[in-house]
Amino acid sequence: MLEIQQLNITGSALIPVLSNGYLPTEITFSKSDESPVPMRCKLTGHIVRRKAPKVEQFLWDSELPGFGLRCSPTGHKSWIIRFRERGTKRLLTLGDARKVSVHIARIEARRRLADNVLDGLPVRPAPAPQQGLTVAEFIDEFLLAQNRHWKPSTLKRNMSLIKCIILPNFGPMAVAEVARADIIRWRDSCASKPSTFNRALPCLSVMFKLADKLGYRPKGSNPCKNSTRYKVKLTERFLSPAEYRALGAVLKDAEEEMPVSVAIIRLLIYTGARVGEICGLEWQWIKPPRIFLPDSKTGPKTLYLNAPARALLEALETSTRTGPVFSYVKSKAKPNQVAADWQRLRNRAGLHDLRLHDLRHSFASLAIRDGIPLTVIGKLLGHALPETTARYAHLADDAVSDAARRVCGSIAAKLGMSS
Repeated sequence: MLEIQQLNITGSALIPVLSNGYLPTEITFSKSDESPVPMRCKLTGHIVRRKAPKVEQFLWDSELPGFGLRCSPTGHKSWIIRFRERGTKRLLTLGDARKVSVHIARIEARRRLADNVLDGLPVRPAPAPQQGLTVAEFIDEFLLAQNRHWKPSTLKRNMSLIKCIILPNFGPMAVAEVARADIIRWRDSCASKPSTFNRALPCLSVMFKLADKLGYRPKGSNPCKNSTRYKVKLTERFLSPAEYRALGAVLKDAEEEMPVSVAIIRLLIYTGARVGEICGLEWQWIKPPRIFLPDSKTGPKTLYLNAPARALLEALETSTRTGPVFSYVKSKAKPNQVAADWQRLRNRAGLHDLRLHDLRHSFASLAIRDGIPLTVIGKLLGHALPETTARYAHLADDAVSDAARRVCGSIAAKLGMSS
């Protein structure tokens, strides 16, 4: 540490002079003018490591008023703060300067000084922790908060997951006590049904996120955070030309038996739309050659009507073209029976493993085989992300292979070689 010397200027006032010959930047004197009041500088670790003076000395930080370093003749140094509390000057020791870094001491000093400034001001009381609130008791509040954010189909699906998956595993547990270890044990128990875990995990994560916001759990303690889902191979099933012919024949024979279901299935084949989009279709959304859906899984969506789809809609017999499209037939067949009717129709066609959603996949596969770019296919299907359409990219391998064969054959013929 720089040694402080005394320089007699007037004969009575002593001015400290540093050993390098320079005067300190800020010095004040006591009333008796016999000893200097401690100087001010930026406190750093280098200052702490300097040799202690022979007399007690206080160094005050030039950046944070009230934060200082106390140096005793014995060599002990400590971080201190000075402040005024209800009119009384106080000095508080924060810790040993050789054990506590200046960075940590400055943070603690800033916190203590800020608390002193705010002392006496009204503050909002912290919410009382509800340690006894169980997951089962929290469900009603959670669904009430999420009801306006989820679409009806999403709400119905998640309520089923809560009832069948979440409550049996976490219902009796306290919301504040569910830990990451509990999530890992639950994941391990779902090894035989990975898809169930993958669907329920996001719902549970949103639940704990809300509990965090409401103060039922410590902040940032969502136990589902960074939990990995099971890798599940996506099911891909596409209709071949022969299967299309078999399905077409079955649909033609069933027109009188189940007219509504047959019409819906045909529109699914022609448009590549989702089942819910066609079942809930309304006349006012149809503006040929397009259908403007106000809402879908990915938000507002446009369906493009080709000639067969337009002909099907025009052929529907109805006295008024307002309201739902598929509620005009006075029979037992209703749009919500499409799934049951589809089971019978696919069995008649010998397509026992074909799902209704596979008609959408088949629409995309035919588009790729016809050379339509993925970006255009994504618009036809209403995909919000290009990554969703990219799953069909491998279907273009046959078309690329055929193009390579034709190009090679043309080159070989020009070279006089047989391909």
